[in-house]
Amino acid sequence: MLKTKQVIVVGSVVLLMAVLLSLDIKGLVKPKEQQGISNSNAGQSGAVPALKLDAVSTTAKQTLNANLAQQITELENKLKSANGDDKPSIQKQLAQKWEDVNLSTPAAFYDELIANAESNYPNWIKTGDKFTDAYQNTQDTLTQPALVQKAIAAYQKAIEFKPGSLEAKTGLGIAYVSGTPNPMQGIQLLLEVVKQEPNNIKANMNLGLFSMKSGQYDKAVNRFKTVIAQKPQPEAWFYLASAYENLGNKEEAIAAYLQSKELAADPSLGQFVDRKIQELRK
Repeated sequence: MLKTKQVIVVGSVVLLMAVLLSLDIKGLVKPKEQQGISNSNAGQSGAVPALKLDAVSTTAKQTLNANLAQQITELENKLKSANGDDKPSIQKQLAQKWEDVNLSTPAAFYDELIANAESNYPNWIKTGDKFTDAYQNTQDTLTQPALVQKAIAAYQKAIEFKPGSLEAKTGLGIAYVSGTPNPMQGIQLLLEVVKQEPNNIKANMNLGLFSMKSGQYDKAVNRFKTVIAQKPQPEAWFYLASAYENLGNKEEAIAAYLQSKELAADPSLGQFVDRKIQELRK
């Protein structure tokens, strides 16, 4: 059985696909698309709005029941009155509280505070990963750029401690592609990762998604197959199915969609897959 967090991720896989395939990726797109990409990226280099923890927490607490919201408020008040020695412990409690309810954005902010106080590679990697979860799962286009920038800053800090970290380079590469005007910088980082570690799951998964955006579905198929060979995730099967569908390989697409449905055991994804298979069998 999938954990609660995994079910949430799988249940939103169709939305994630739509978001990722809306990205403009220079260098991976077909030549005739280059002009449109240049224009669409023109406005992305402006200042990123500041994002404050108090505002993030207030918004996030509105999604919780009254009891949980009160528990967090009490911890926040305790943090405000705490002396310097006590703050890290309370910050860790708050980070865990937010993580327990699968709200990545406030959890990431507390992880960042912890990393600033106890600056080391594991803390900055955790912070980067949490901000990545936050920007990938938010539907707020105003806050997303700020979350991407925080992820980038965290991974850069991690690389300062461990320059050869493939994990940090992968996270940094994904962030560059997802939310900056220079996505090819991110693609190059991901290609460096798979050159050193050909079976890297996260790098191959994202290179596969970015290949789909550029219409290189055959390359996407190979990336997703590499992921599945290491770890047969329902998301990877779903993306593989979509790549096969775009190549016109209906039987392979149906088989892959069925695998994603079986592994996910998620009703919303299952209903989507059933509709897809009906369409493909017409």
